[in-house]
Amino acid sequence: MTTQPIYVVGDIHGHADKLEHALDLIARDGGPEAGIVFLGDLVDRGPDSRAVIERLIRGRTEGHDWLVVRGNHDHMFARFLDRGITHDANIQSGLGWLHSRLGGRMTLTSYGVEYAAGGAASDLLIAAREAVPQAHRDFLSSLPYYHERDDLLFVHAGIRPEIPLAEQHPDDLIWIRGPFLDYTAPHPWLVIHGHTALEMPCHFGNRIDMDGGAGHGRALVPAVIEGRDAWVLTAKGRVALKP
Repeated sequence: MTTQPIYVVGDIHGHADKLEHALDLIARDGGPEAGIVFLGDLVDRGPDSRAVIERLIRGRTEGHDWLVVRGNHDHMFARFLDRGITHDANIQSGLGWLHSRLGGRMTLTSYGVEYAAGGAASDLLIAAREAVPQAHRDFLSSLPYYHERDDLLFVHAGIRPEIPLAEQHPDDLIWIRGPFLDYTAPHPWLVIHGHTALEMPCHFGNRIDMDGGAGHGRALVPAVIEGRDAWVLTAKGRVALKP
């Protein structure tokens, strides 16, 4: 176990302004070189997905210790660009990535690509591939599904309980809810995740849910973890996250 601070940012969902505020709170607490893990869902729903990706790419290029894991929305965006796919069997509603509830249209708009109802999907795909820089596509395709550090596991959605990490299905790592959220026994790690939006980040004992609902109009609240102790960061400083 390490007590070196690790900073965490949950689901950003295209809100570049909220990202900058979270980065400012982290810098105030841990300095400009603080190590940060971003839990995915960088894009969709908010107005500035392009700016979010550019900010994260720039931060890593500048040498910051920033690790970004893959979220389901990042995965859908990348898969649309690669293969033109807009639907995923993991979405129980059957809605596609371009539906307003999923937010894909807003992501494309941030790149200057306008979605016209009834337009040809092939034309939209061509326009998107022309508008999204290759560096952004390479960044999205490079995102890992999880990051393990000592006895902490950072992952977008969660894990299937009692399954070895090497045997976890990628879909579970970016989509799972019920079997993971309902599991109350200890995992081999304290699991730090997003994906399931709450009013605020919350500590459940065996996991910490960092999705405070930035994609649904709420704030993007970062946290810091030292060992297994955790705090959210506010303008007034640290506030303990306790099970």
